[in-house]
Amino acid sequence: MPKAASLKAEAPTPAPKTKKTVVPDAGAEAGKSLERRTGPKAVAGTKVKPNRRSEETIANILKATEEVVLMSGADRISILDVCQVAGVSRGTFYRYFASQEDLLDTFSRHKRESFHSSLSQELGHISDPEARLNALFAYLDNYLEQSRARRLLVVAPDYALGFFRRIFHDSIVRFQDGLGIVFDDWDDRLGVRLDRELICEMIIRYVLSEILVPEAAGRRLFPVRVKKLLGALIMGSTSRTRR
Repeated sequence: MPKAASLKAEAPTPAPKTKKTVVPDAGAEAGKSLERRTGPKAVAGTKVKPNRRSEETIANILKATEEVVLMSGADRISILDVCQVAGVSRGTFYRYFASQEDLLDTFSRHKRESFHSSLSQELGHISDPEARLNALFAYLDNYLEQSRARRLLVVAPDYALGFFRRIFHDSIVRFQDGLGIVFDDWDDRLGVRLDRELICEMIIRYVLSEILVPEAAGRRLFPVRVKKLLGALIMGSTSRTRR
């Protein structure tokens, strides 16, 4: 017995399992939508596990939704039209979406999450504060170049304004996270703590203003104008803090 106890005490302790960091792929957001819809089925005992084919189907439906909304508006969107553009049956559609309202809500959330996820990936590997700030400007400039938000505003104004309100509040928080090392660098150099929320709010307000009232002389002045705006905000924040 003593010998057995001794051997047991000398046995090596298993190394703790390290948690693998999973990098989301292109269908990750579609997968989240699928998981939200398979919850109730799991209770009923018919759980459908998310898979690549399901994620691709949801992604196709959401992509088709954008095309249909931009063509006919959100108020007159037809589920049949979405199914035809996506190449799926109505039965397949209702497997993942309960209604038109559910589809539009998921589409709006998907577009916001895609915007912020892409921005995070674009900035995450940049450790230099100035380079990260410039990368943010480049990302926003490219977004304005490729975005069809103006078209959405024309064909579905109420839906577009609701989307802008949601992404506005999301972006204030996400921009503070993405520009954390930039703000830290500014705080150290200026000797004060800047109003980060205000600065991020002004940046996203400027982006939205470019959608609503685009610069007539061309939008390539966007980075320069935003830098001037930031300079004014920084000086204002510094003055208020030092009083």
